[in-house]
Amino acid sequence: MNQLSVDSLRCEYFDNPIGIDRLKPLLSWKLVSDARDVNQAAYKIMAASSARKLEDGDFDLWDSGKVSSGDCVAVEYNGVPLGARVQVFWRVEVWDNYDNHATSSVATWEMGLLGKLDWSSSWIRSWLAGAPRTSVPSPLFRKPFHVEGRVERARLYVTALGLHECWINGHKVSEDRLAPGWTDYRVRAQYQSYNVTELVKQGENTLGAMLGDGWFCGYVGWRERQFFGEQPALLAQLEITTEDGTRHTVGTDGTWTFALGPILSADILMGESYEARKELENWCSPGKPAGSWLPVEIAPAPGIVVNAQIGPTVRVIEELKPLDAPRNVHGRWIYNMGQNMVGVVRLHLKNQPRGATIGIRHAEMLNEDGSLYTTNLRGALQTDYYTTRGDEAETYEPRFTFHGFQYVELSGFHGTPDIDTITAVTLHSAMNITGSFECSDKLVNQLQHNILWGQKGNFVDVPTDCPQRDERLGWMGDAQVFIRTAAFNMDVAGFFNRWMLTVEDSQGDHGEYPMFAPNIDSHNSDGGPAWSDAGIICPWTIYLCYGDKRILRDRYASMQRYMQWLTETAVDFIRCSKEGKHYHCFGDWLNIEAGTPNDLLGTAFYAYCLELMQRIASVLGHEADAAAYGSEWVKVRDAYVAHFLAGDDPEALKSQTGCILSLHFNLVQDELKARVTGALVSDITSRKDHISSGFVGAPYVQQVLTSSNETAVAYKLLAQTSWPSWLYSVTRGATTIWERWDGWTEEKGFQDPGMNSFNHYAYGAVGDWLYTTVAGIDTDSASPGYRRIVMAPKPGGSLTYATAELNTMYGLVSSSWRLDDDRFIWNVKIPANTSAVLFPPCCNVRIDGEPAASKSAGGAAGSVLLGSGSYEVTGTLLQ
Repeated sequence: MNQLSVDSLRCEYFDNPIGIDRLKPLLSWKLVSDARDVNQAAYKIMAASSARKLEDGDFDLWDSGKVSSGDCVAVEYNGVPLGARVQVFWRVEVWDNYDNHATSSVATWEMGLLGKLDWSSSWIRSWLAGAPRTSVPSPLFRKPFHVEGRVERARLYVTALGLHECWINGHKVSEDRLAPGWTDYRVRAQYQSYNVTELVKQGENTLGAMLGDGWFCGYVGWRERQFFGEQPALLAQLEITTEDGTRHTVGTDGTWTFALGPILSADILMGESYEARKELENWCSPGKPAGSWLPVEIAPAPGIVVNAQIGPTVRVIEELKPLDAPRNVHGRWIYNMGQNMVGVVRLHLKNQPRGATIGIRHAEMLNEDGSLYTTNLRGALQTDYYTTRGDEAETYEPRFTFHGFQYVELSGFHGTPDIDTITAVTLHSAMNITGSFECSDKLVNQLQHNILWGQKGNFVDVPTDCPQRDERLGWMGDAQVFIRTAAFNMDVAGFFNRWMLTVEDSQGDHGEYPMFAPNIDSHNSDGGPAWSDAGIICPWTIYLCYGDKRILRDRYASMQRYMQWLTETAVDFIRCSKEGKHYHCFGDWLNIEAGTPNDLLGTAFYAYCLELMQRIASVLGHEADAAAYGSEWVKVRDAYVAHFLAGDDPEALKSQTGCILSLHFNLVQDELKARVTGALVSDITSRKDHISSGFVGAPYVQQVLTSSNETAVAYKLLAQTSWPSWLYSVTRGATTIWERWDGWTEEKGFQDPGMNSFNHYAYGAVGDWLYTTVAGIDTDSASPGYRRIVMAPKPGGSLTYATAELNTMYGLVSSSWRLDDDRFIWNVKIPANTSAVLFPPCCNVRIDGEPAASKSAGGAAGSVLLGSGSYEVTGTLLQ
């Protein structure tokens, strides 16, 4: 029996959000059914301005009518134009292909402030500013106010240049951390919207805010402080509606006061210093506060865009306890948390003397004597200090910083700390885990664990390269090679939608994209091949994984500018030509003595971007553009072949990466393809089944080998445990992905401390291959977002089973296979409103015990097309 239901209603990738400023937000939902071959035949969206109107059938905002369509992802709102602050109550009714129908429960979204005219507040700040290498205490801001009448609704809209934490009547407004996040503050800042109805009361109230330097005026990268500005500033607007319908506004203005509180300094790279004896009683509560309060200064309007939050905020995600009690090393207490992570340490103190200062230092590794290895932190101190009040029990948790660490050192502690003295609090952008992978090899399972934790630690508002040293930048090369793996592990649609806006904000005047975003380099800086190309690759990948055409439409003009810049700076269709005026390339970063020419890398990525732009233009209906990009691709491809693949000793065959890019970017065909594949396999074999590629080639090597019918070689690379390999760091006890293949070796110890992160996700891009090839879950680019799923597992090596799950925009996809001698047993689950093309790696195929008639699906011979449902596929494994 078909029990049809509809759930998981979302708006702009959020559940019941407030503070949306998209005038036509994207809506999505999921069909749920226990029957097979269920597809949505039609839908009807109903939206009203109140729950009562929705229940009564008064759809005053939108009644889509019954729409004959299977669309349930990224459906654009098309009702009455929505103004600021409007709350929308909505539900969806669906019909399936069996004439069943179901209606969802009610979901909501609420519009935020839509532009400058909706803001009546002013930017405010304290009178104190630090210097390039000197910070000042974090200011507290305060505003008492009175409310006449019972409070029906209250919303706080707030942002900062710097970081903010807001309080009302002694209660913290939100669990968000590091808000409002890191944008290019020369262009824009995000504001957050909070429902504070339960916090505001009739009578006397107090709104308070605490500011930190954050990325705005603290240390960023390897630069000094104050790159974007000299001191933090606050913009807040509390809007209160009372029972008589009157709206009252409490905004930041010259009537606010400020004081210096207990945070003596707060810096993302350096750490936080907290003096508990300087805490100010009642600072954010009604009544007279402690301390000296001074009038604020009205800050000059920064002249930037202030838009609503896009994507998830940073939050506390997990808490971890130490593996065991600390060890005393040179008079300092060392804890092992058992996991390299990103966050802060919560300190639990008992009976410490008043005025004692406890140091909390963080590191990823230990020296041979058991002390913290901090040399690789470069200029980042990663140290917090807490000076005690002297209470019987005290708890401290830093607010305006984060650290990358597995080991924690306590200094200044009176007595002997125990396992309960500290708790590690992990922080990252609040993205749901969507994928899982497991197989019969425990080392590979640990590799997947490390990939996931590397993503957790480096997806802190922007996709950073590393979370510990004085860098922590949104490196674009790292992001583009890893984005597909990221989209398996977590729901990153909102995260990358926001970051791609930052990438565009950081774009140069001539169209060039920088090496990282936000950009802290010169404005018109070229990121170079594989780095700047993230501006094309990342939006396309989000479209593939989530079916979100809007990200392509929104970024299209920016991408066109970039492609025009590539065309103008290439010399005879060769990018990074030494004869050109614009020449920048990081090369195949951190390869193992196997460099690849910069112009080869540049031209290969030039061609790849043209191929993607041709597809993007077609998706958007810009056929003339698509034809132009296709024509240019042919010219670039021909130039590439002539320069790097011609002759008896072609340049592309001299490195693994040269071969990999030639094959992966479809730059070779027929006999030439066989020659390049042979050269790649020969190089790997000559290195005794080791990889030599760096950041640019390694992410693609497994996919290239598989598509070239060299899956056995790919499995040899996966199983390799000596360096350079993915599993070498696993055998050394790693719990995240290392920056270098040889970050630490038995022969040499630690690599160059100037650049040696032990939490660097780029090489974790192999996770894409684990999901798509080992487990066999992929999407069809013609039906993106897993509307049509491609399931083509390729068993190999010593693996006897593999299983993966992916919670897509349509529902849960699972693929689980095991081997019983030469018998292949495969269980798959396909969500409602989707279909799957299966490529069983076996003969004598049976589905649920019945012979499967092999039928063509999308032109793929030997495939089986299945509708939604759960199936068991069996057969004799092909050798």
